Amino acid sequence: MVLTWPMLFEQICLQYSLWSRFFRVGIRAPPKLLELAVQSLLRDEALAIAALEELPAELFPPLFSTAFAGMRSQAVKAMVQAWPFPCLPLGALMKEHKPHLETFQAAVDGLDVLLAQEVRPRRWKLQVLDLRQNAHQDFWTVWSGTRAGVCSLLEPEVAGPVRKRRRVEGARAWLKQTSAPVEVLMDLCLKEGTPDASLSYLLKKVKRRRGALRLCCQKLRVFSMPMHDVRRILTLVQLDSVQDLEVNCTWKLATLGRFAPHLGQMVNLRRLLLSHIHMTPHAVPGVEECCVSQLTSQFPSLQHLQELYLDSISFLEGRLDQVLRCLKSPLETLSITNCLMSEADLMHLSQCPSVSQLKDLSLSGVNLTSISSKPLWVLIEKASATLQDLDLDECGIMDSQFSALLPALSHCSQLTTFSFCGNPISMAVLESLLRHTVGLSKLSHVLYPAPLESYEDVHGTVHLGRLAHLHARLKQVLQELGLPSMVWFSGDPCPHCGDRTFYNPEPILCPCYMAA
Repeated sequence: MVLTWPMLFEQICLQYSLWSRFFRVGIRAPPKLLELAVQSLLRDEALAIAALEELPAELFPPLFSTAFAGMRSQAVKAMVQAWPFPCLPLGALMKEHKPHLETFQAAVDGLDVLLAQEVRPRRWKLQVLDLRQNAHQDFWTVWSGTRAGVCSLLEPEVAGPVRKRRRVEGARAWLKQTSAPVEVLMDLCLKEGTPDASLSYLLKKVKRRRGALRLCCQKLRVFSMPMHDVRRILTLVQLDSVQDLEVNCTWKLATLGRFAPHLGQMVNLRRLLLSHIHMTPHAVPGVEECCVSQLTSQFPSLQHLQELYLDSISFLEGRLDQVLRCLKSPLETLSITNCLMSEADLMHLSQCPSVSQLKDLSLSGVNLTSISSKPLWVLIEKASATLQDLDLDECGIMDSQFSALLPALSHCSQLTTFSFCGNPISMAVLESLLRHTVGLSKLSHVLYPAPLESYEDVHGTVHLGRLAHLHARLKQVLQELGLPSMVWFSGDPCPHCGDRTFYNPEPILCPCYMAA
């Protein structure tokens, strides 16, 4: 006997009537009709699969969610093939219910079977299998009835005469749709131990259905993983889908050079982070230049790049111009941290057209002690109309250099946060900074170093009493200037553990002080 929707509805109404009688005598509240429908369907998995053709689209999400959580693999596989929505947000469901490998494979198998068919099911509308865990969070709660709302991106199939009319009018469009590829969206993290069994299974299906099944990845993280494995996986990824890339490896420059051609294919990249790339000692002359050229030659393809983070890059000194001149679009964020830079590098940076619209600028950990303040002044002045966050922590900037920057800082009308901890600055210069920034109405947070006058010895030990007195003095000046809401935090690293001691208004001590 084939279970039809009218028969199922009759069973549900009967069950609901019985539950209602129990409810009236105070036993417990009856379950929702939706819950009863799902329970009735899954009581016999074979009958549930047979009923999918006539099942209302509204029942698919709660039925799929229950089947997935209950490891009903055959039902999951069949429902993927009959899914009546453009998108199946499986990642959000996997986040809530840690899936059994067999259940995940069943979902992928359903997609694989679907793509193998020359004529796909009448109700098939699936275009995207979304495996991202933070996407479409509301879908399952809305369709299960536990939350009000409409998932406009995931509208169910239109019912009744309208559906029939559209099917007739769109016959030719349907023929095109049956051959359209299905996209699998996911965030990839490549590190030791990957790919795991789930990812390996998915990659095998993508390789088999190459062209019909497209693996798209908006966020890609590359950690410690052999380069040949990285390249093998990336050959299966639609690299033009990558928008956010982090390469956080202890790679040699030559290894980055082998990765570079993949970077050039990420033409829609918006955020790029490169970290801990080092040069090989005693490298053959010319090899390093070739590797750097392999990298920078990809940058003209990245015409949508908005955020660039370069951290602990050993080859940057003397080559920053080579990197920057290949950028073709204005950057919103530029972070060059814990790198060596020459005065010529900083001058090239200040003259680069791509930095004129910066919102965030960080040079944290770049030693500027022996470098003229003029290039940095020019850089800040150039971005003054748009700059919102400025980080000059641990740059070794002295009083004279900092004083030279104050006029440029006073022009940064959009500045909201300014941090310059770890620089040897006197109290007089701090007060001068406060007065130069009095006209910056959006500046709300300043993280400043403990003034030189607050140290009690040459070993860099902060005297908390002196720091408290100087901090109180700055607070008083803020009151006098009519800026009581501006927050100033003092922070300086402990010479023993490296943690900072903050003061606003009471000290937040590092573990060394706490132990004492």
